Amino acid sequence: MIEIKHRETGQVLLQIDAESAASHCFDSCRLPGANFAGMDLRKADFHNADVREADFSNCNLEGATFHSASLTGASFVHANLRGVNFTDALLEGAQLRDTECAGAIFRYARLPKADLTGANLTGADLSVADLRGNLNEANLTRADLRGADLTGANLIGANLTLSNMFDAKLADAKMARIKMEGAIGPHGQRVGATVATRRKTARPWWQFWA
Repeated sequence: MIEIKHRETGQVLLQIDAESAASHCFDSCRLPGANFAGMDLRKADFHNADVREADFSNCNLEGATFHSASLTGASFVHANLRGVNFTDALLEGAQLRDTECAGAIFRYARLPKADLTGANLTGADLSVADLRGNLNEANLTRADLRGADLTGANLIGANLTLSNMFDAKLADAKMARIKMEGAIGPHGQRVGATVATRRKTARPWWQFWA
């Protein structure tokens, strides 16, 4: 028997007659403030669930789905979110610091004011997502950022190598120390490695007159 309790009051919100919550269906459950910290929730289904302010820190959520879930203020610090589906989820103010999000899907997700500091978003689908939050030192290598809203986002130190930012909004974004080798910019241009290589191999202007 597994008991899901409130993170602050300790009140039992749900009982699961199983040895593990992995693959459990929480579809449309109302569990705001629930404490899932450290649990094995691989492939769990939180579709359309209300888990606002819930604690998923240090959880193994690989392959889980939060499609259309309400996750405002939820904590995923140090969680394994590899391959998780957050399509159309509301993650305003969520804490995703140092999370493993490789291959995760955030398409149409809303993450204003979310903290993704140091998150590994390699190969993640963040297309058309609201990312007006903190992506400081995040790894966005090969990420799909097409149409994403990064207005005013903190991208200081982020790795955007080979990412696709076509049609992304980057007005007022903080972009110091970023890596963009081979990335596709907002207007469809390829930037970084190719251009840099050409510049390095180009002959100095004075050699043309030798």
